[in-house]
Amino acid sequence: MRNAVKLTTAVLAAGALTLGLTACGSDKDDASDTSGPLIVAASPVPHAEILNYVKDNLAKDAGLDLQVKEFTDYVLPNTATEDGSVGANYFQNQPYLDDFNKKNGTHIVPVVTVHLEPLGLYSSKIKKADELKSGATVAVPNDTVNEARALKLLDANGIITLKDGAGNDATPKDIAKNPKNLKFKELEAAQTPRSLDDVDAAVINGNYAIESDLKPSEDALVLESADDNPYGNFLAVKEGNEDDPRVKKLAKLLTSAKVKKFIEDKYAGSVIASF
Repeated sequence: MRNAVKLTTAVLAAGALTLGLTACGSDKDDASDTSGPLIVAASPVPHAEILNYVKDNLAKDAGLDLQVKEFTDYVLPNTATEDGSVGANYFQNQPYLDDFNKKNGTHIVPVVTVHLEPLGLYSSKIKKADELKSGATVAVPNDTVNEARALKLLDANGIITLKDGAGNDATPKDIAKNPKNLKFKELEAAQTPRSLDDVDAAVINGNYAIESDLKPSEDALVLESADDNPYGNFLAVKEGNEDDPRVKKLAKLLTSAKVKKFIEDKYAGSVIASF
């Protein structure tokens, strides 16, 4: 099931990328020309919202021509950055990028960490995590890093216990103790919020939770801690483009006091500035 889902995702991603490149025409040339606009691939929420705040309020004064291109998956932003269709992306964390580069032969590198979206456990059927019944079904993301992250969240809150040494590629097979005999439904990360009516609970990435009108700081049964969290989201580029003056300007703006205040005011703890 896991391999089939990934294969389907890859096929869809390839088709979507072809359509995207056809639609944007000369984007590849624009991305490689440091005198032109900087095109940044981003997830709609909160990444594109943060970038659009920079575009509308800060970029002009900094001499930056910023364009934001939204993507709704976790594959195309990296492949578009790798082939030059966009000049940068903003949607991912280090463990995910490490896994993606290794599996796809890409050369994407981080520039600056901007924020953390805490992963959370949500339910439309129960109000507290300890109300999960024996044999309950919990949906988790099916990509390697986010599935492991979801299991670590459940482990940290005493819902399951992972085997010693379970790392960023942990799966349900790495569970040492499962006192409630929970069943796990592996889904594409973007689908987890839509599964809430069909499962007892779901572990949902912060951006998809917000897009689905969930408030992580209020609605999550359990939520990741921001302390020493390795899953901060960053601005990234293809290796060799770190010194692009446009990228440097954007990195400085994304970690400015004004952006920090925007994040705090708009997301009220559901997204946490990491600088």
